Amino acid sequence: MNVGPNIALVASLLGDPARASMLTALMDHQALTAGELARHAGVTPQTASSHLARLLDGGLVVTRKQGRHSYFALAGADVAAVLEGLMGLASRAGHQRVRTGPREPALRQARVCYDHLAGDLGVAMLEAMIADGRVVEEGDALTLTPAGAAFADGMGIEPALLRPGRRPVCKACLDWSVRRRHLAGTLGAALLTRFYELGWARREPDSRVVTFTALGRQGFEEAFGVTG
Repeated sequence: MNVGPNIALVASLLGDPARASMLTALMDHQALTAGELARHAGVTPQTASSHLARLLDGGLVVTRKQGRHSYFALAGADVAAVLEGLMGLASRAGHQRVRTGPREPALRQARVCYDHLAGDLGVAMLEAMIADGRVVEEGDALTLTPAGAAFADGMGIEPALLRPGRRPVCKACLDWSVRRRHLAGTLGAALLTRFYELGWARREPDSRVVTFTALGRQGFEEAFGVTG
């Protein structure tokens, strides 16, 4: 008898195209209604409700109530990390969707992955922080160094956000487009939030694309020594 986590159950939930589209739509850390998710998936509201019920039962999404409306969100950053990893696997194996759009290059450059920066710039940021000794890489584990903590403080990140807790301070997340790792965890989330607060970057409406302003790109390059 097999024991342990039921991978097949999770795989079956992810394997349906409509449910996969819904989950992907939630990867930008927004909460969406069933109607909005139905439009993302190209299914009827009734079909969307059935899919969402299965995702709720499977622990992949949660509901949030606001007034008379119910919103759906990913159950956690670990769900987003699995989705990002599967995107990388699908890309590497050549399983691309036929439809492409003009935003594809922008998605590859910088996008939000749940609540942290992904894409070319996200990968370059992590690699620069490792090279500068702000983050130490030990196998698959990442650790924030005192130099990294000082850097975060200089960026205006509250020290309380970087204390060990239920969520790791630094976590590597496999980037589907670059096929290398970018920075997740509370530090990755805090950095992206500061980019928004500083006016360095903004989220594009109805998209995961993160667009840096000219001033923001200059600040990003100076902070992390990233050029290009």
